Amino acid sequence: MSAPIAVITGASSGIGAATARQLAAAGYRVVLTARRKDRVEALAAEITEAGHQATAYALDVTDRAAVDEFATAFRTLAVLVNNAGGALGLDPVATGDPEDWRRMFDVNVLGTLHMTQALLPALTASGDGTVVVLSSTAGHATYEGGAGYVAAKNGARVLAETLRLEIVGTPVRVIEIAPGLVKTEEFATTRFRGDTDRAAKVYAGVAEPLTADDVADTITWACTRPPHVNIDLLVVRPRAQASNTKLHREP
Repeated sequence: MSAPIAVITGASSGIGAATARQLAAAGYRVVLTARRKDRVEALAAEITEAGHQATAYALDVTDRAAVDEFATAFRTLAVLVNNAGGALGLDPVATGDPEDWRRMFDVNVLGTLHMTQALLPALTASGDGTVVVLSSTAGHATYEGGAGYVAAKNGARVLAETLRLEIVGTPVRVIEIAPGLVKTEEFATTRFRGDTDRAAKVYAGVAEPLTADDVADTITWACTRPPHVNIDLLVVRPRAQASNTKLHREP
């Protein structure tokens, strides 16, 4: 029997790349998508050299025509991991840039919508499909300066909850993974537009923030539960983080 196929968006770095490695090791044939073709091709080569199955596909999830074309390659699909996303800025509502808000909504919400709509028929046809939505604890509680990102991740959360209601009775489960503070090579740096000093302050004094591998482990665990088991929502934070606004930092 051929290996089940898992599509991972935003697979060029961070949580997406780590998820691709772990799902491949768990026996899936992973399809890695991201805008940066060179990065996903290098990762696919790495996974293949490790003895697993991987292919790369350059894709912008905000481009609906490109997503629809991509989806034609699949008659059946086991897993879709909607990981592509990100934050821009940390400005208050009064001075936030509407363009930043639009870009965050486009990738975090509409990108997830495009991929899910396009691939839902193949997920259903598999007889055992899984849609994973990577939201964030930001989608469950607000914090100052985060309104744009919070709104986008809340949109992703609501998309997952609503989809689960609408497709109940079909052979597709919907899983939401909501990470807290995760230290990856790009998230904070992208948020602060390349300001590495400001990005480093996000994690300053936190002994052990979550890693991309920690989150990938939860995704892989949820996807490999028996088909009748649905992990509706899994919130994962580092031990040092009690809430979005309560974080223990060592002096």
